[in-house]
Amino acid sequence: NARVENGHLIIEARKEKWENREYTSARLITKGKGDWKYGRIEVSARIPSGLGTWPAIWMLGSTTPLKWPDDGEIDIMEHVGYDHGKVHASIHCKKYNHVIGTQKTAFTMVPDCSTQFHVYTVEWNADSVKVGIDKNEYFRFANDKTNYEAWPFDNKMYLLLNIAVGGNWGGQKGVDSTVWPRRMEIDYVRVYQ
Repeated sequence: NARVENGHLIIEARKEKWENREYTSARLITKGKGDWKYGRIEVSARIPSGLGTWPAIWMLGSTTPLKWPDDGEIDIMEHVGYDHGKVHASIHCKKYNHVIGTQKTAFTMVPDCSTQFHVYTVEWNADSVKVGIDKNEYFRFANDKTNYEAWPFDNKMYLLLNIAVGGNWGGQKGVDSTVWPRRMEIDYVRVYQ
């Protein structure tokens, strides 16, 4: 489900039985290999289409053990197949998260996200988290300087790349069993500090 092919990293979700599940996929994580405090991360990717796909490029706090959402999550790119072309960026922490309906989020339309490569970017420092696509910022979250519940983003964080199948968001309108396999292709990941 994860391999290099023609110079690209491929993350592929497949319809195949595995341990009482109907689908397989992969999640690549950098924890313990790449953990960063502040900087800029750029991921050039072409993401899958299809009902039930839920690709993501995201970050979690490198704390051990991780307490979610308290230790922080930055969603650089999320896309659900039932809403093709609508790309989301979000942050989650104890004060702001989707479970309690307070998450900070934004979206932008990228109609060709599944046919063209786009550069998904996060840039963060002690004052803000900014997310953009192809050098166009469309989401910003500012540090209100109150407490850890509102700003855990001084933690080191690690990167995750994955395709989920279904799930509480990606599967809200079902999973089309006829579209598989589906893949996310990564041309490069660049980290600047």
